[in-house]
Amino acid sequence: MDLGISGKRALVLAASRGLGLGIAKALAAEGCHVLICGRTEEKLKANVEAIRAAGGKADYVVADLADAHFVDQMLHAVHHTLGGIDILVNNTGGPTPGTVEDMDAEKLYNFFQSMVVRVITLTNALAPLMKTQGFGRILTVASSGVFEPIPNLALSNTLRGALVGWNKTLSAELASYGVTANMILPGRIHTDRIDELDGANAKKQGKSLDEVRAASVKSIPAQRLGRVEEFAAAAAFLCSGPASYITGTMLRVDGGAAKSI
Repeated sequence: MDLGISGKRALVLAASRGLGLGIAKALAAEGCHVLICGRTEEKLKANVEAIRAAGGKADYVVADLADAHFVDQMLHAVHHTLGGIDILVNNTGGPTPGTVEDMDAEKLYNFFQSMVVRVITLTNALAPLMKTQGFGRILTVASSGVFEPIPNLALSNTLRGALVGWNKTLSAELASYGVTANMILPGRIHTDRIDELDGANAKKQGKSLDEVRAASVKSIPAQRLGRVEEFAAAAAFLCSGPASYITGTMLRVDGGAAKSI
């Protein structure tokens, strides 16, 4: 299928590794000019070089979602590096694991700023450009925890859930302008983040990493962890031309793990 986004300009947040990087590579492979951001310049530079070596067009900007100047920095990069915006992928790093009782006020506030406030503020700043040109794709990466809260990820369940109502409201406000707003929800996609969480769970449960991983895989109907490339392909489609009538939705990419209908 021709996704119809060759030449489009895409900003992908938190793309130094994992799901963000996977999405950036998938969009670049479709002909998008991709701008990636993250905290580690060495990783970003290597990622851009790899995308370019594969025939894609990419640039990077070192930026931290926790920085109060993050949105201004992104707007400057979008205008001066991309010359505009067609696709925005709102991806953020996951918060520290823990229970509800671990959510002290300072931790809750800080992660709320980086995972919710920055996402909404940046989207609000870029959406008018999409409306004016009659095309835009806003894709927000969340978690399967917005459907079924994940044990020991209380912060993630709380903050990512806050974006669900926002995205649905946003999608209705932008639909008549040719701009879509969707969410994509990863289940157990094998990334460094999954390894870190499994390690934390293993320590909490007094089990080995292999035991925790085996129990996790057993609970997934597909009987395996997902691959970043599979997740990124689904994300790229939601950013595509043919997906123009899909908006306000949440797509689960989880191997059938969610029990809800």
